[in-house]
Amino acid sequence: MAIQLTYFVHGTTTDNENNISTGWNQGELSELGIRQSKELRNQTQGQNFDVVFCSDLERAMITAQLAFAGRAPIIPDVRLRECNYGELNGGDSKVVEPLQEDVRYKFPSGESYEDVKARINEFLKFLRKNYDGQSVAIVSHKAPQIALDVLLKNMTWEQALASDWRKTKSPPSSKLRRTGWQPGWKYVF
Repeated sequence: MAIQLTYFVHGTTTDNENNISTGWNQGELSELGIRQSKELRNQTQGQNFDVVFCSDLERAMITAQLAFAGRAPIIPDVRLRECNYGELNGGDSKVVEPLQEDVRYKFPSGESYEDVKARINEFLKFLRKNYDGQSVAIVSHKAPQIALDVLLKNMTWEQALASDWRKTKSPPSSKLRRTGWQPGWKYVF
């Protein structure tokens, strides 16, 4: 059987708006992020999920609650956290983002994108064992989404990083091009 996996990124945060790379800091949804999360509820109204997993960081948990409360069980999972930028959690994105391009670079007192990939791979094994044949939603962050592209779409890190919507600002819907945000990415495995 296959798992129908739909990935949702958390709503925009005040850090996003201020070019800060939040990392493992909690982060706070901005007014736009709250609006996006509430709109996501309507945008996904026809979709049924057996379960919703989210990162245990506040910005993802609040997005999941606003979008999916009462529709499916919501389960926080530490494996879905953003990359731990260590000493650079909450740092200037102009410093942090170029360092992400070297996926083996381990942030000081933090982790690398390869470490994130290992966490996501363990999470996928957990899903396969416990949720085979079900429809699963995930609410998470940038690094886990890119790791999903590498693990489930057979992309190289370079391809996944280059095609990341945060860089290209080009989701499928022209209505959303301005922000680059879209209501879900689908994976089957």
